[in-house]
Amino acid sequence: MKGIIFTEFMELVEQEFGLEVLENMLDESGSEGIFTAVGSYDHRELVKMIVSLSKLTDVPIEALQEVFGKSVFNNLLNTLPNSAGLKKCANTFQFIRHVEEYIHLEVKKLYPDAKPPSFVFISETQTEMVFDYHSARCLSHVCLGLIQGCAQHFNEAVDVEMAPNDGDLSDVRFHLALG
Repeated sequence: MKGIIFTEFMELVEQEFGLEVLENMLDESGSEGIFTAVGSYDHRELVKMIVSLSKLTDVPIEALQEVFGKSVFNNLLNTLPNSAGLKKCANTFQFIRHVEEYIHLEVKKLYPDAKPPSFVFISETQTEMVFDYHSARCLSHVCLGLIQGCAQHFNEAVDVEMAPNDGDLSDVRFHLALG
């Protein structure tokens, strides 16, 4: 997993919970907390930090993932080059398609060892989109937060339902409906 995810997460923890909670989270998770935005790290370290943060704050793991996904959306958007074509996206559905059809492919070209999640599109109309999210990292609630951040970016009301297709949340069906 790219280091930018780790650095963004640590910034969010410090901003929302303070430096002391950040330090306690790192201690509890056994992480040194030394990440570079361009480095690659084991996603399990992020999971340990999220679990530790949940214990320290009594905020459910899923809620922490959603808040993180939503908050990191604009920061990740700003790191993408203009050539990514995102300025041409007019709405949430177009953007989500673009993530799978362009961004994930470019990530794989730039970082051959990268394993971004994949989206398999099931159906789409003007007002609804259904797709399956596949990721060995089982961070579907981060994806939910990213979708929420995307909808907010486009100033759209999007109702999102998610249903696991398996027990470990590595395969989740998302149903999006414009509100």
